[in-house]
Amino acid sequence: MQKLAFGLAAIALSLALMAFIPFKKKTVTVYLIGDSTVADYTGDYEEEDYMLKRYPVAGWGQMFQPFMRPDSLTKLRHLIKADSVVVDDRARGGRSTRTFFEEGRWSAVVRSLQKGDLVMIQFGHNDAAENKPERYTNVTAYKEYLRLYVNQTREKKAIPILITPVNRNYPWKDGQLSNVHGEYPQAVKDVAKELNVQLIDLTQLSIDHFTAKGQDYVTKHYFMHLAPGEYVAYPDGQKDNTHFKGAGATAVAQLVFNGMKSLKGGAAAKK
Repeated sequence: MQKLAFGLAAIALSLALMAFIPFKKKTVTVYLIGDSTVADYTGDYEEEDYMLKRYPVAGWGQMFQPFMRPDSLTKLRHLIKADSVVVDDRARGGRSTRTFFEEGRWSAVVRSLQKGDLVMIQFGHNDAAENKPERYTNVTAYKEYLRLYVNQTREKKAIPILITPVNRNYPWKDGQLSNVHGEYPQAVKDVAKELNVQLIDLTQLSIDHFTAKGQDYVTKHYFMHLAPGEYVAYPDGQKDNTHFKGAGATAVAQLVFNGMKSLKGGAAAKK
């Protein structure tokens, strides 16, 4: 009887001690690959002082980490099976699907990928730049590079998410913003359907959101329209209808997060 009592006491003590041993939380990395509209300009971006050289420009990826808080992750269980997320923003300004690959930026991501990680892929602004042959990538090649990113992500048992390019602040007509990216958003949709990849149609989401806010509002609050002398990095001011200030980048990050919530785990992408 004493042995039984001793055994039960030992078990109880072991359980009590286990309660004080922290369990290892699972962390997933969300990799962002893309162009300047996705990039994080803080930290060591191009080894420049952000506040002196670039502020207030911000890519939506720069504002994405707060959307990956534990309370938000409960809404993404169909995509992320983890207790915490680290956003690793590898996007860089001026890059197309082709140049991001040719510069070795993609191979660096592939080497780091772990099972269950996410790779969110948004290109198109620079691929479409026919007047800049150093970055231009025609629609056929654009699709091939998207396929490569998707297939190599899956080879590492990570999850690819294709994203159509966020719209610029033009063209406007009668208070309605229209697609400025030509055939490229549809090309992303075509690849998503072909390979059964999760898709966020950020082109349409941003068109709808910017239109709802109105041209004057988004021009003033979202895009890099700056008065002379307003910011140290832009003494002559700026009128930029592609890149975002903090409020614009945050708004687009919210659109991407909302898009993630609406995805279905393993569901086919819709055309």
